[in-house]
Amino acid sequence: MTTIPARSPDIKATIAKQRIFFATGKTKDYDFRVAQLTKLSQLIKEHQDSILKAVYDDLHKPAIEVFGSEILILLSEIKYVLKHLKSWMKPQKVGTPINLFPSSSFIYSEPLGVVLIVAPWNYPFALTLHPLIGAIAAGNCAIIKPSEHTPHTSNAIAKIININFDPDFITAIEGGVEVNQELLVEKFDHIFFTGGTAIGKIVMEAAAKHLTPVTLELGGKSPCIVDGDCNLETTAKRIIWGKFYNAGQTCVAPDYLLVQKSIKPALIEKLIECTKTFFGDDPQQSLDFARIVNHRQFDRLITLLDQGEILIGGQSDRSDHFIAPTLIDQVSTDSKVMSEEIFGPILPILEYDQISEAIAFVNSQPKPLALYLFSNDKQKQEKILKEVSFGGGCFNDTIMHLGNPELPFGGVGNSGMGSYHGKASFDTFSHRKSVLKNSFRFDLKWRYPPYTITLETLKKFIN
Repeated sequence: MTTIPARSPDIKATIAKQRIFFATGKTKDYDFRVAQLTKLSQLIKEHQDSILKAVYDDLHKPAIEVFGSEILILLSEIKYVLKHLKSWMKPQKVGTPINLFPSSSFIYSEPLGVVLIVAPWNYPFALTLHPLIGAIAAGNCAIIKPSEHTPHTSNAIAKIININFDPDFITAIEGGVEVNQELLVEKFDHIFFTGGTAIGKIVMEAAAKHLTPVTLELGGKSPCIVDGDCNLETTAKRIIWGKFYNAGQTCVAPDYLLVQKSIKPALIEKLIECTKTFFGDDPQQSLDFARIVNHRQFDRLITLLDQGEILIGGQSDRSDHFIAPTLIDQVSTDSKVMSEEIFGPILPILEYDQISEAIAFVNSQPKPLALYLFSNDKQKQEKILKEVSFGGGCFNDTIMHLGNPELPFGGVGNSGMGSYHGKASFDTFSHRKSVLKNSFRFDLKWRYPPYTITLETLKKFIN
């Protein structure tokens, strides 16, 4: 691979310079934030061809998928943030109890300082810059660390950022595990990590040494429950699309199906039909199907293919990092494919009789990042909402909730902590400073020693 070397700054020196720059107060200015976000939007537009190529070189991802999930989503987010930023930055006046009269109360959103963003490889451009939008909007300096597992995209990000932004404001640092370890030793004002649960624990442990707050966008096994009361054809299309988008390498992809027993044969027929329609009889020749990121992930996924009865797919080619879209039936709940996040184009199918059985199974597992329910039954929708804890999700669709900036995106339990997108990103990278403003017009003497008010009088306030 031929790349233009990106600047590899000394990490300690970079952080020190960013702290000095932050202390000038320049990043707190509304016009500065708008200018930087506008510049980032323009750079994404100007470099969209090189971004498309870089992501394709790393993941063989179709151009339509790259544009939609790596470029358009960022441009839409910046547009949304620019529209609302001024109102988000304004002090928020809140209520004040009568016993604090004549005070008034306010919440001020202020930037945290110098933040670290560590990105994953599955959406290597978007998941590096999406949190950066929030960091800029909130008025922070930032160091971003793209994934080394997608080197073409990492290098493209480093060139875009390091050539066009003041390094004392934003710097992209490339490198492998050793660079991540070096970064995590340092003190930041916030760490935003997207990746697997195991590494998330390492990040949190490192952050704890400095009492650094963290946002962890992790993953897990996101269930897709299919009830008998649904449109089978549309359900099948939306499941197959959501599962095999980016070859299943999506943190909120349906990880397994829980299908109501009475409709399972009919749904399977539709799922197979959709898979063939979308990717043809030879998916390796399809221009609309991505590849596995590297040999390591390929070898891991191959071990999951013998966990049940393959209904369609199963073909693979290590030299091409290709694994066909695969549906597996007759899967045991204690099999390997059901014990770890799949993160690839393999979809196990389980069945249930009553919705309470599906809920009980989901609740027996770690809390998922996403949950999907296909059902027109409002009571079952409400039952899922009341009885199952999950990060976010859709009813009668998959993964589309990520496209709404009004919906905070994040996990719960093992699937993560904290959230972002839209206002949630601004809040994640801000400290909400509470301030009470009093007046000199009144000064109640009973609040000061020697106390003249009796305890019995004070007790009357609790009635």
